[in-house]
Amino acid sequence: MRIQQLEYLEKIVALGSMNEAAKALYMTQPSLSSAIKELENEMNIQILVRSKTGVRLTEEGREFMSYAQQIMDQVQLLEEKYKDTRPRKQTFSVSAQHYAFVVHAFVELINSLDVEEYQFKLRETETENILEDLSRFKSELGILYLNSFNEKVMMKLFKERELVFQPLFRAKPHVFVSNTSPLGQKELVELADLEDYPYLSYEQGERNSFYFAEEILSTLEHRKDIKVSDRATIFNLMVGVNGYTISSGVLSKKLNDDKIIAVPLNVKDEMTIGYLKHKQKELSPIAQHYLQMLEDHIQGYGFEIL
Repeated sequence: MRIQQLEYLEKIVALGSMNEAAKALYMTQPSLSSAIKELENEMNIQILVRSKTGVRLTEEGREFMSYAQQIMDQVQLLEEKYKDTRPRKQTFSVSAQHYAFVVHAFVELINSLDVEEYQFKLRETETENILEDLSRFKSELGILYLNSFNEKVMMKLFKERELVFQPLFRAKPHVFVSNTSPLGQKELVELADLEDYPYLSYEQGERNSFYFAEEILSTLEHRKDIKVSDRATIFNLMVGVNGYTISSGVLSKKLNDDKIIAVPLNVKDEMTIGYLKHKQKELSPIAQHYLQMLEDHIQGYGFEIL
């Protein structure tokens, strides 16, 4: 086994395509495929499953990849210490549902760095994509919520993909609205109060299951229903059409102006927001640092870390 083969595998897993990885590595696709096949034969396991839509890791491949990444990290440390070469860029990736506190902690992480080069990725994305990113090692952390409605289904999916969920904090549901909305003048909002206003929620792509919704009470019918794909749009619609969405109540004043406010929703439910990691991969120091900043930010809003 050669370090170069592990570098090839790392690139394939990151891109999810043998052809795209070959282009990035300036290799021919047959040469790259041959190098991986040689590695699989030597290790006596099947690491990748190849299909028309790309490649993915087998269960054995995921376990192998977790060990391979540890080797790559150690090689990087050796090169930085003993070789007169430029170190590899600091890398980190997190996939999350649409939460302002996730972005705020990400900003603080970057501003705290003392490195010349880095390659970070923040994906505010659909719930299914979070699970896919974690299972394919495209992200180290995934941020999402569980409640009494989706927990059983989601925990089953986590187990199937060898993902571990760690709770961060619990929050009562709030409605996010414009500060000029009549809903924003209330101290407590009832479900009946929402009927005349457009309901804003994040689309979930092809797998638009109620269990994948980012908003609780996802099975309720709404006379006015608008799906969006990003947080900027949902905030604009809160102001433009007096729309509302349901979330945790945590707003970042540093990243959002005072036009959007959170009002408690009177329902017997709560959200447990936490992070996902892959069972077979230890968190990197940069991921641990990000989690600490995330916890500090959450505590700053008066929530207790679980």
